[in-house]
Amino acid sequence: MKKVVITGSNGLLGQSLVNLLLKEKESYKVYGFSRGENKSGREDFSYISIDITNKTQLHKKLTECNADVIINTAAMANVDECEKNKQQCDNINVTAVKYLVDFCEETNAHLVHISTDFIFDGTKGYYAETDMPNPINYYGLSKLKSEKIIEKSKIKYTILRTILVYGNVHHMPRKNIVLWVKQSLKERKEVTIVNDQYRMPTYVENLALACKIAIDKTHTGIYNISSNTLLSIYEIALQIAEVFNLDKSLIKPISTTTLNQIAPRPVKTGFDLSKTQNVLQLHVQSFKEDLEIFKTTML
Repeated sequence: MKKVVITGSNGLLGQSLVNLLLKEKESYKVYGFSRGENKSGREDFSYISIDITNKTQLHKKLTECNADVIINTAAMANVDECEKNKQQCDNINVTAVKYLVDFCEETNAHLVHISTDFIFDGTKGYYAETDMPNPINYYGLSKLKSEKIIEKSKIKYTILRTILVYGNVHHMPRKNIVLWVKQSLKERKEVTIVNDQYRMPTYVENLALACKIAIDKTHTGIYNISSNTLLSIYEIALQIAEVFNLDKSLIKPISTTTLNQIAPRPVKTGFDLSKTQNVLQLHVQSFKEDLEIFKTTML
C-alpha cells in the first residue's frame, strides 16, 4: 500500500486527487495536507492542517505519515497577487518545494510536482517539455525556480506542467474559467473576455489521473498535461456557452491591453502532448470533448 501525501488537499486538484485515490483504498493510504479545516466533504482519509512553509512542522508530519509519495498541488497561483507579493509567492512556490525535496532526499520518497505553462514567454505556442523556459511574470518565475530545485536534486520526481485547470469539487476555493463563464451566462450577465491570448485548458480529472499514473508506474521526468486544441480565451468561453446551451451573444471579446493587469501574461502557450501520450499513455482530447464529460458530472 502506497502512503500518499497530497499537499494543498483543499484545492481543486487536491480534492480531485483525494476522491480518485480513495476509490482504491486497498492501494493507497491518503493523507491530505492543507491550511485550516478539511474542505473535501470526506472523512475517510487522514487530514492534517498545516503550514507547509514551516519546515520543522512539515518534516515532522511527513515523517509521521511515513510518506512514499508526495503530490505537491499547493501553490500561490493568483498571477497578479504573486506579482504584488513576491516574498509570499516565493515562500509557497519555491521555499516549501525545497523543504519537500529535502525530505524526499532523506527518505527516497517520490515527489510529483505541479507546474505551469507560465514558465514560457508565449511567443511560439505548442511547447514541448524540452523547450527553453522564459517566464514573463513572477508567478511563472517562481514555478520555474521550483522546477530547477527539483531537477538539481537526486530525488525521484515527476513534474506535470499544466494550463488553465477547471472542474468542480465539494468546496470550490475559487472560481475557474468554466464555472465563472457558466454561472455568469446563466445569470444573464455580460462576459468580457480576451480574444488575443491562447491556451489549452485542462480538465482537473485528467490532471489527477496523470498524477495517479505517475505514481503507479513511477514515471519520472517532465510531462505536459492539457487538452489538445489551442484556443483563444474568447473561443474557450464560446465553447462553454455551446456545451451548456447558454447565450453566446452575452460574450464580448476584448484585447489584453484593456485589462490593465498587474502581471503580463504570455500570449500563446499550449503544449506538445506527444510525450504524455507515448509514455504516460494518457488519452488526450479537445477542450470541447472534455467539457462534454464535465457537463455530465454537473447534472
